Amino acid sequence: MGSVDSDETLDSYGTDVNHQNSAVRRIVDWVLLQGNRIVITAALTLGVFALLVGLRSLGLVAFVNSNSLTRMVGGMIAGTFSLITLVVSVNQMILSREFRSADEFRNRLEGVMEFRRDIEDATGVPATPAAPAGQLELLVEEIDYRADRIRAAVADDPDGTARRRVERFVSSVQESTDRAEATLDRARFGSFNALSSAMGYDDAWQIYAARHLRNDHGDELSDATREALEELIESLKLFNTGREHFKTTYLQRELTRLSQLTILLGIPAVLAAFLLGLLYGGLGGPTVGHSAAPIVVSGLIAVVFSPLALLSAYILRTATVARRTASIGPMLPQKNPDEGPFEVDNDRDAQVETDAD
Repeated sequence: MGSVDSDETLDSYGTDVNHQNSAVRRIVDWVLLQGNRIVITAALTLGVFALLVGLRSLGLVAFVNSNSLTRMVGGMIAGTFSLITLVVSVNQMILSREFRSADEFRNRLEGVMEFRRDIEDATGVPATPAAPAGQLELLVEEIDYRADRIRAAVADDPDGTARRRVERFVSSVQESTDRAEATLDRARFGSFNALSSAMGYDDAWQIYAARHLRNDHGDELSDATREALEELIESLKLFNTGREHFKTTYLQRELTRLSQLTILLGIPAVLAAFLLGLLYGGLGGPTVGHSAAPIVVSGLIAVVFSPLALLSAYILRTATVARRTASIGPMLPQKNPDEGPFEVDNDRDAQVETDAD
């Protein structure tokens, strides 16, 4: 590979390549990730209630036909039971991962302890923090420290394209670590803030850029700079592994909590569906007054809808977490195939073409 003279800058492909500060983007992020799942569930449930009441006031729906309501109640009961069964099946799948022999548990524990020892060796701390937020914050601080070492090493290299690229890269890394440290410092144990901050840290791009700088400008950089880049890559690998371990633990806890809450909401939902059927069980229409029927029926339907609202709220978050952390290592699926930050030439193909000529 050879150096490429272009207008591309490392800053154009930094950790915030997909970040938008618009109000719409912040609202979407709150719904998908940051917002309390119970609050979102309640908002969706109240939204269904308000929608039904609004449609009734506009004369678009009515609650006077007993046959229609009783048929709908049957579908509600069947759907609620199906939803509860689905969520319980997911919970059983998660629990099945916990049923292991003593040897398997020992190997699993040894893998975790070995990873923690790697962090301790890399950072020099006596013991890796037990809290996920503390562990990730320690790794971010180590990345920042090793970026400082690159800056100090490259300062002694000859001025040129390689040195300027490395300096821009280091500046981008340290801007990212400053933002991540500020968020992780406020994160509580087990809170989503820690995982959210880790998700926003683009270690995959930094691994790719560091490897490219080390390999593409190997002849222009000193041994100290190349060694410092390699050390940064190793710390980024530790961060990537730590985030994936934390993400797996978090998703297990989140889906287990979803199962518990679905059961808790499922019982009132089924009872509300039964009560709705009983209200329209007589021959003379609903057993409540016609003026109160729209409010009562809309409220009962909203309660029946609540397990689905809960499932939607939790799946939105877990699916978003899985999607935004789907790649491992220097794989950048969010970028177009022709995007940088570097143009990559295949020297082997070029050599084949030369030999053919």
